[in-house]
Amino acid sequence: MMDLDIGICSEIEKKQKKKLLIDYLWDNLRYHNWWAYRYFLCELLALINVIGQMFLMNKFFDGEFLKFGIEVIAHMQEDQEDRVDPMIYIFPRMTKCTFYKYGSGGEVEKHDAICILPLNVVNEKIYIFLWFWFIILTILTTLTLIYRVVIIFSPRMRVYLLRLRFRLVRRDAIETIVRRSKMGDWFLLYMLGENIDTLIFRDIMQDLSTRLGHNQHHRVPGIKGEIQDA
Repeated sequence: MMDLDIGICSEIEKKQKKKLLIDYLWDNLRYHNWWAYRYFLCELLALINVIGQMFLMNKFFDGEFLKFGIEVIAHMQEDQEDRVDPMIYIFPRMTKCTFYKYGSGGEVEKHDAICILPLNVVNEKIYIFLWFWFIILTILTTLTLIYRVVIIFSPRMRVYLLRLRFRLVRRDAIETIVRRSKMGDWFLLYMLGENIDTLIFRDIMQDLSTRLGHNQHHRVPGIKGEIQDA
């Protein structure tokens, strides 16, 4: 970023930094796919993590956690007389306790009593919150991964998203860059645009597009001929 998120700087400094950034993007064009795919892999691991935690908790609660939230919702819709609270079933608030103590004759005596478990009142609220939280995270992360798949396979969607997010950048500049670059370059530019000054990003995109337009045979070392479009 080179402090380009701060729009207030001298024109000479701004020009030098923009040139360095454009030179980097030009020299490393089509080299960012592996970086982007690793980023997407982390998002996939986040989904696996959430689902894994749900199944581990389900194992811990002897198969009761996965349907815990559904049963709580169903319980709220039942008649008052027929309700069986699933939270009390998993986190009982009262239980039978056995106490052992010495009697007057020195023998160990066994006493049965009813014990109150006030901590379970808190536990049931914590785990019902976690159930809904895991479900929300699973849905949102799944939608994010679907979105990632769409942008990987649809250059048109990349153009649309750049135009939607960065309205100051000309459409022809965006189309040229997306057509001549790969998905990883698009992702880098999108992240870059969200973190630097809007006007500076507009100039960078325009200059990069101009350079790509003037150099129709931009080559990458080790690949013969013009590289195929992403």
